[in-house]
Amino acid sequence: MIRLKLTNEAFEQDIRPLIKSFFPKEELVVSYEGEETEADFLYLLTGEWNEDGFLLLLYRNADLTKAVREEKQEVPLAERKRYRDEVKRAVYRILSEETGRSLPWGTLTGVRPVKQVLERMEAGESPESIDSFLQKEYYCSKEKRELSLAVAAKEKKLLSQLDYKNSYSLYLGIPFCPTTCLYCSFTSYPLERFGHLTGDYVKALKREIAASAKLLSQKRLAAVYFGGGTPTALSAGQLREVICAVKEYFPVEQVAEWTVEAGRPDSITEEKLQMLLEEGITRISINPQTMNQKTLDLIGRRHTAEQIREAYAAARALGFTNINMDLILGLTGENAEDVEETLRQTGALAPDSVTVHTLAVKRAARLNIEREQYRNQGAVQVRDMLAASVRFAKQYGYEPYYLYRQKNMEENLENVGYAKEGKEGLYNILIMEEKHSILALGAGGATKLVLSGGGRIERSENVKSLKDYLERTDEMIARKLEFFRQYEGLY
Repeated sequence: MIRLKLTNEAFEQDIRPLIKSFFPKEELVVSYEGEETEADFLYLLTGEWNEDGFLLLLYRNADLTKAVREEKQEVPLAERKRYRDEVKRAVYRILSEETGRSLPWGTLTGVRPVKQVLERMEAGESPESIDSFLQKEYYCSKEKRELSLAVAAKEKKLLSQLDYKNSYSLYLGIPFCPTTCLYCSFTSYPLERFGHLTGDYVKALKREIAASAKLLSQKRLAAVYFGGGTPTALSAGQLREVICAVKEYFPVEQVAEWTVEAGRPDSITEEKLQMLLEEGITRISINPQTMNQKTLDLIGRRHTAEQIREAYAAARALGFTNINMDLILGLTGENAEDVEETLRQTGALAPDSVTVHTLAVKRAARLNIEREQYRNQGAVQVRDMLAASVRFAKQYGYEPYYLYRQKNMEENLENVGYAKEGKEGLYNILIMEEKHSILALGAGGATKLVLSGGGRIERSENVKSLKDYLERTDEMIARKLEFFRQYEGLY
């Protein structure tokens, strides 16, 4: 157990993820000044804040008689950002020295580590200066600094070709899947139990489409993204209805990219693929996650590796020229050799882009809820897996073009989107770097308004529950209309 005792709640949310990154398997218990500290701990880190500095002390093995590490600094509490950053660096130094470990991303714990790199690059700062900043400010490793700069340079090039400031993107959530995967925490409902509601959902979503189409009428629609869940869990006719509703109500003449997450190969049929082509879908994902059949069975994906190859071959034969494949590193029971085999088979298929995810187990995932059942099947060699994916990308001519991180990621790593030249997913960049507004419809949809030239972001979320969305569609529509009225003139 790791204990953290602080003067007050200030900076707790900054310190907590650093501690969890160094001790991912340990329970973390937080207390405050005036509360008694129990004596059972592997480590106790105390933080004392005052107006002109702070003191950090680290105690080991339930011994409160003498601190084994200490960091004391003078910095004005009034300069809150500087104070916070100095606290994070001090915590990092203490834990790194004590454990003999370093974190690849240093003190960077946010979702979008490339965002400020891109902003500095767009402001004219040199790569050398940005590299130095990442190293000194965040203790970021050379490998991650180089990756951040490469991704930012690619994003800058692609964004220069898109008038993102005067456009927006549309996201449509389809919350159905053939089954729910062991690691999944997204808004997803298995067809076996909820398939009878797909028709009602399509009707409700079409109502929201019709009611929302004029909300950003002064801007151009740049990208349309069907996510989920698995959109192809709907029938071909149902999915066509949704696509056609978008075309009926939204100005789609200048849309640069239409993406559908076909995702699960057991949801893909030739009829659906043909329909997507006919409706002008330009980019699809067929997501193996792994080519290891034993893992597919364990994580609840009721399809075979052969079905993945068959679905991919069918899409290619019909004429799809931009196919993405998602892979997950750190899946239950896998090692680096398993991942290398998945990468080998993926390379043989030659998709246009590959998104490499490092497993992040959220609270709502069955892998977390039922963790005792899978206690002895945790991820191993995850850094070796990531290194293999980097080699794979170089071998097959893929370049990194977007990157993001999540809480609870194995080994404190990242997700990276790789693509062949000209096959990058524009929507992925736009949403990740928060460059323009995203109008999100459907259960779990999170609308983001980028205001004041990018200096401010406001959010409005639909309910995640399928039942609630169906019963409260009109409420979701009214909520969205009021949200946009509130910020009218700022976007």
